[in-house]
Amino acid sequence: MKLEKNVSEIKVDDLDRRILSELVRNSKRSLRNLARELGVHPATLGSRISKLEKNGIIKGYTVSLDYEKLGYDYLGIVEIIVAHGALLKVQENISKIPNVYAVFDVTGESDSIVIVFAKNRQHFSNFIKSILAMKDVVRTNTHVCLNLVKLGSADLL
Repeated sequence: MKLEKNVSEIKVDDLDRRILSELVRNSKRSLRNLARELGVHPATLGSRISKLEKNGIIKGYTVSLDYEKLGYDYLGIVEIIVAHGALLKVQENISKIPNVYAVFDVTGESDSIVIVFAKNRQHFSNFIKSILAMKDVVRTNTHVCLNLVKLGSADLL
């Protein structure tokens, strides 16, 4: 399955893919160690990474968190139906809520899908009620995740 893009695809070669794959796996290691592992000179690695950053392929560096260990026991998937013409404003408002992990603009019966982490049932319930109270939200369809199988980056390289 190939996803459509709004911008032209930027060409990356095998070395770029290997660099990206290693950075996704662990972006904390030193450039010297990564260069040695990839079999390239550190200056080459540095310039390749700079090019990938400049072209917007690398958008930033982050950490992977275990949300359960931080006390977020509920993962919810919320389908939202929005009044005509108000989708972008509703999505913008929802995206500002701290425990919202992702907001998607989708096709189908729903207009948007939101992924949210909550500490407990009451926290989750309050979140859903706050969404329903928003102007232009018509209704929601809520799913509680029973088990998280995978959360993270896709191996597209």
